[in-house]
Amino acid sequence: MHPLKTVKGAITAAFVLAVVVSILISLGLGVDIDFRHAQLDRWLHIVSGVMWIGLLYYFNVVQVPALAVATADKGGPGGAGVTKYVAPRALWWFRWAALATWLTGFYYLWFGYGDEPVVHEAFSFQPGFAVIGVGAWLGTIMLFNVWALIWPNQKKILGIKPATDEEKAKARVVALYASRVNFILSVPMLMCMGGQSHGLPF
Repeated sequence: MHPLKTVKGAITAAFVLAVVVSILISLGLGVDIDFRHAQLDRWLHIVSGVMWIGLLYYFNVVQVPALAVATADKGGPGGAGVTKYVAPRALWWFRWAALATWLTGFYYLWFGYGDEPVVHEAFSFQPGFAVIGVGAWLGTIMLFNVWALIWPNQKKILGIKPATDEEKAKARVVALYASRVNFILSVPMLMCMGGQSHGLPF
């Protein structure tokens, strides 16, 4: 499998390279390689989060505005190719990356902070965990929007689920607004996720 010719090959190569790099760094620093304490949960949380938020930004900053321009351009090719081939694939990665991000984040709060789970402390804004707690709640709201509002309505828009023209029009508004809410929430969410370990940027 040539890593540059398929998406599966590139993904596999990326993860293999990450493991090799971590081993080489550990050997170079003279640190024992202990995969039990490698914080793979945190790493997978970051990787899946980048995929989720990257696609969220793609939808809001690139695809939706481009489709609006394509629809307004009466002499152009329109947006049928995007809605038929690009959007369903992007939405598949988008929704599953969202779920993976939330699950790995929850797992990290359960196991990653030491011997005792800190899920309750984070989600109830206990001292020392308020920043990550705000981020976790924002991420939870965003996950709900993906699975309860964006995806069900996108299925109607893309013709995956039968819908009347009126239902499709309503679905477009709901999906757009839910996606825009997530876009807005993502900025303070990312600030809180980074701020727990590295301090808030103000």
